This record gives sequence, structure tokens and C-alpha cells, in this order.
Amino acid sequence: MTTERIDRAGVGLRSERGPILLAVMLSVGLVAIDATILATAVPSVVEDLGGFTQFPWLFSIYLLAQAVSVPIYGKLADLRGRKPVMLLGVVLFVLGSVLCGFAWSMPALIAFRLIQGLGAGAIQPIAMTIVGDIYSVAERAKVQGYIASVWGIASFVGPTLGGVFSDYVSWRWIFFVNVPLGLAAGLVFYRRFKENVVRTTKPQIDYAGTILLAVGGSLLLLGLLEGGVVWAWDSVTSIAILAVAALLLVAFGFVERRAAEPVLPLWVLGHRVLNSANSSALLVGVLMIGLSTYVPLYAQGVLGTSALVAGFALAAMTLGWPIAASLAGRLYLRLGFRTTMVIGSAFVVTGAGLLLTVKPSSSVVYLAFACFVIGIGLGFSASPAVVAAQSSVDWKSRGVVTGANMFARSVGSAVGVAIFGAVANGVVASRLGDSHGDLEHLPGEILAPAIHDVYYGAAAAAVLLVVAVMFMPNRVTEAPRD
Repeated sequence: MTTERIDRAGVGLRSERGPILLAVMLSVGLVAIDATILATAVPSVVEDLGGFTQFPWLFSIYLLAQAVSVPIYGKLADLRGRKPVMLLGVVLFVLGSVLCGFAWSMPALIAFRLIQGLGAGAIQPIAMTIVGDIYSVAERAKVQGYIASVWGIASFVGPTLGGVFSDYVSWRWIFFVNVPLGLAAGLVFYRRFKENVVRTTKPQIDYAGTILLAVGGSLLLLGLLEGGVVWAWDSVTSIAILAVAALLLVAFGFVERRAAEPVLPLWVLGHRVLNSANSSALLVGVLMIGLSTYVPLYAQGVLGTSALVAGFALAAMTLGWPIAASLAGRLYLRLGFRTTMVIGSAFVVTGAGLLLTVKPSSSVVYLAFACFVIGIGLGFSASPAVVAAQSSVDWKSRGVVTGANMFARSVGSAVGVAIFGAVANGVVASRLGDSHGDLEHLPGEILAPAIHDVYYGAAAAAVLLVVAVMFMPNRVTEAPRD
């Protein structure tokens, strides 16, 4: 299996591969902006469509669809090529965006968010896989800065557009804005990205494994996301969902042993580089959800800031991440992958320690600084892990390992939701009893200790991240570029 050779004389938007890099950036921009633009518009959406009790599913269904489809798309990209899978992802995302913009009710909007999530599940891993295909490790050290800049810009553009559209135009434009970006990215990919996928045998789709992974993974994430929220952890519903998920995933493991083209090959679980990269990604997911959920809540409910200021406190993390990611390449080329990731995890531990010192009398600037330090650490930890994982395998496996890494991060986010939610609710219940309301409407004196205990959980995850990155080799031998 080979791809068409591309001249690598020059890296950047003006080089021969520049149009493909631009298309990757536009595609990643779709997902990056979507990650921040909707949150600021939720009040307007609820006011227009109703369904206040259902709106959390706008985020949950998107996460479910994205997380479960990522490893499936990764395998399809290895079987059929990157281009058709990426174009499918862009089409689904744009289609979902248009439908969301015309949604007439909250259930309809939730259903259309599922389509968006399926599109995002293809865009993120395949975009990074394409970068791994057309750039060497040394070149990716520079290209990473371009990709990271997209997330840095989105961290400010997303909340700003969400607020402007909600206040002055219509919340529906937060979805319509994806259309020109998606069309531009799709057009460039279609016209400029050339690949020649050569197979000696007809690819065999692992239908059984795909179905078991999709259903089992969905039930697992559903149980983790909604447990302790929609139903109690010890309820029949929770136990049944998690038990069925476990059975299906065990069956998935047996099926993969015999599949000719397994959707998630079991050798991934025995690969040193991939184990370190994926365990790091899982812990990064835990930390990200802890910050994105509870930092704004602490800023508003305890420090008394506005929603906008609370959002910018969290944006400090998403600003620190791309800054570090753009610099990480120079470090891992000079010092090695493990050393760079250890430096990053040390920043994460430091930032988590700063969070533990935040008090009700603290400034929101101090809270934002702690998030910024954690963001720096995540940038130095997560980006080299993906590059190392991709570099350790050849073309025909690169989609799978990229998808597995992003799936691990999604699972980490779901696990983080479950653990941190249980911790916060446990503290509140011990003070107010089991009949307390949701966290958003609690007084600051009750909310502060609850979220402070969540920060202890984040600190524990930061320490585990240090352990995970220690298993990464310092140097990774790059697989032959087919």
C-alpha cells in the first residue's frame, strides 16, 4: 500500500503542500470553533426552542457520536484511503450544521447534533493522519504550530461569535457559519489532495467488530456521562447499561482476535509507544473535562464573575495549549519525546497545584493563570504523544493508531465526568443531604469545597500523567514512509 510521493521541499502554507495544510486547518477549525461556540449560546437556544432539561444532550450526543466513530473512521482510512473518509466527515459536519440551523425543537436539534458529531469523528483523526502522511517527524515539528494556532484562535473566536450571534443576530448562525468553512475545506481536499491507495487484496470490512464497538462504546460512554445525573449509580438502569456495555466490549475483544481486518487490532494494546500515548491521552481527557466543567462554575458561583469572564478564565488553558504545542516540536527533536512529555507533565502538576491554592478570596486572574500553566503542560504532553504514535507505525496502520489515541481521550473525558461529578455531588450531599439541587444554583460557600475536592482529583490525574509519560521511549524510530 503506497501513497503518491509529494515533494517535501518547504513547509508552510506557501509550499507545494500548503493547500492541503490549509484544508487541514480549515477542517480542524470546524471542530475547534464548534467546541466553544455553542456553550455561550445555550440560553438563547433554550429561550427559543424550550427543552431546558434536555439541553445537556446537545453536548453529550455530540461527544458520544464523535468518540465512538473515531476508531471506525481510522480503520476505514487505512482501508479506503484518507481522502474519501475526510470528505465524508466534512459533508456530514456541514449537513449536520445546516440541519441544526433550521432545527424546530430541542429533540430535533439534538438529533442533528448527532450528525455533526459523526462528521467530527472523521475530521479530527483523519486530519492528523494526513499530517502524519505528508510530513516527516522533523517537518511536523513546524507544522504543529500551524495546527495549534487554529485551536488558539478558536478559543477566542468561538465564544465571541457565540455571544455576538446570540445577542445581535440569531443563535442559528453559530451553525450556519460552518458552511463556508466546510465547503472551502472540502473543495481543497477534493481538488488538491492526491493519494494512490494500492492493495493486493480486496479490503474486508470488520462489520461484527464495528457494530460491537459502536454499541458497546456508546453504552459505556452513556453510562459514564449520565450516571449520577439522570439516574443513580446504583440504579437498575445504570447497572444494566454498564453491564451490557462490558459484555459487548468483551465480545468485541474476541471478535477482533479472528477478524481479517480488525477495526481496532489488539496489537495496539501491546505496543509500548501506543500504550504510553493512549494512557496519556486518557488522562488528558480527564483533566480537560475537569477544567472545562468546573473552572467556569467556580469563577461564576464562587468568585462572582460574569459568564463571559468565566469563559475567558478557561480560555487561558486553550491559549496555553497551542503555544506549547507550537514549541513542542523543537523540544522533542532536540531532547526526545519522553523528556518533552515529562516537562509537560511537570507543568500540569504545577498548574494543578496552583488550582489547589485557589480560594473564594482569590482573583479570577490567578485562576486563569493556573489554567494557563496546565494548558502549557498539556501542549507539551499531548502533541508529542500523537506524533510519536503516528511515527511508530506505517501508512496502513496510522489511521487506526490516531483514532485509538483520540478515542482514549474521549473515554477519559467521560470517565472524568463520572468521577468529578461523583466527587462534587458527594461533598454537596454530605452538607445538604441527598435532596440538593444542581451545582449551578448552589451558594458559593457550598460550591467552593465541592469544586476544591474536584481539583484534588485533577491533581491526582496530573500525577498519573507523569507516570504514563515515563513509559514513552525518548526516541522513536520512524516507520518507512510508503
